[in-house]
Amino acid sequence: MTSHILVIDDDPVQRRLLTNMIERLGHVAHLADNGRSGLELLERKGGMIHVILLDLLMPEMNGHGFLEALAERGIDTPVIVQTGQGGIETVVQAMQAGAFDFLVKPVSPERLSIAIGNVLKMASRDGRVKTARRPRGGAVGFDDVVSASPAMIRVLDLARRAAQSNIPIVLEGESGVGKEMVARAIQAASDRASKPFVTVNCGAIPHNLVESILFGHEKGAFTGATEKHSGKFVDADGGTLFLDEIGDLPLEVQVKLLRAVQQGEIETVGARQPQRVNVRLISATNKDLINEVREGRFREDLYYRLNVFPITIPALRRRKEDIPVLVRAFVERFTAEQRLNHPLTVSSGAMALLTAYDWPGNIRQLENAIFRAVVLADGGELTVKDFPQIATQIPGYVVADRGGFSWGEGGPDRRLQASTPATVLVPRAETPEKPEPFGAVPEGRFENAIASIDEGGEVRKLAEVEEELIRFALKFYRGQMSQVARKLGIGRSTLYRKLKDYGIDPDNPLREAA
Repeated sequence: MTSHILVIDDDPVQRRLLTNMIERLGHVAHLADNGRSGLELLERKGGMIHVILLDLLMPEMNGHGFLEALAERGIDTPVIVQTGQGGIETVVQAMQAGAFDFLVKPVSPERLSIAIGNVLKMASRDGRVKTARRPRGGAVGFDDVVSASPAMIRVLDLARRAAQSNIPIVLEGESGVGKEMVARAIQAASDRASKPFVTVNCGAIPHNLVESILFGHEKGAFTGATEKHSGKFVDADGGTLFLDEIGDLPLEVQVKLLRAVQQGEIETVGARQPQRVNVRLISATNKDLINEVREGRFREDLYYRLNVFPITIPALRRRKEDIPVLVRAFVERFTAEQRLNHPLTVSSGAMALLTAYDWPGNIRQLENAIFRAVVLADGGELTVKDFPQIATQIPGYVVADRGGFSWGEGGPDRRLQASTPATVLVPRAETPEKPEPFGAVPEGRFENAIASIDEGGEVRKLAEVEEELIRFALKFYRGQMSQVARKLGIGRSTLYRKLKDYGIDPDNPLREAA
């Protein structure tokens, strides 16, 4: 179906690029060079416009002013914001003001297509509670993997290519990022789709039972009265065997696994002869396998046999563009599963909160938070109050009963009021004061000073001072990477590179920042 997209951007080159992308998707583009002209065009066109693609930084009326004007006029046309500068706080502000989704410049055609498709899908609903697309734990295809970020689009592209062969795959990533779901999608897209998909969590099996569970066992093979257990390799014969947390396999079992990979046959415990199997092997790990090899906990020859086609699935905090899409998908699914007699929506304040949080448990944690909120929901909308366990975990903030959503003094310039009363996040009383300008060391504040001269009376190297300042900023802003980068006047990618140079783990910066 052809839709009308309003593009509001002050950059003529960007407008031309977006127009080309939109027209290739089969839609019609309408153009405005700032928020004020976009608002006038929107009022003239009436209900013709289906989606608004909005840049945040523009003259006359910027993106935030435009969103406020929409709210004042009661216009509910869905808005996708574009941002090329600023951190996640800027995005949170926009979503707090009612934006449906956000794009990070430069925008790829794939990402734009997904964003517009998600908006149109939501707009096409008739208000009834839909049946879930699939039951939990059921068959999974690539269309079931909810994604919007360029990082996940790349992951799914690699996975689709891998599905066309029997090449061994290793899925790398933190717990909860969706490794098993990607593995099931690979199976569903392969020529083994109708065959078994067998999963084994190598870290959950007692070491003395791993060999028997994987390869099976026979008792009484030499007396004639045999008792057999087939094992997971035989169960998966003709299909796919998914070995989760493969880094936890005991070394003695790794030897037999190597033979299974190399020769396509397994040695059943107690059996006289090896048995041939035809299994597609997909492994997954949340560990650094090459480091496990260095430490002697994982066989090097097995590593190179398995790690033929590695796919790294990024943590959710590295692909925040996926959060709004995942939230809406989970709300829809759980609303159907709980057989609620009315649809549930998510308030702009709640969406801003969920996008701001870094989700250490990744998609699994987000899914559980939405499930809990849906089960306990009283009305037709999930608000910030439905996620108190998330609000209290954002460093430097507490929950209070006031309207709106705020990052406090350390975040964006001013608090944006939500359209409906919600829970506000305000700074904790113990939040440290802002540091004095560099070089100013008032009495009693020497702990914040960074020395410019070494013990020998010479000026210190720039790298040493820079490292010390970065470590201090990480502590001061409690690991909020966007804020650290902004206050230091550098980009997030530059900050991450410097963390790597100075040996600071970007996933746990506070541990080593002291």
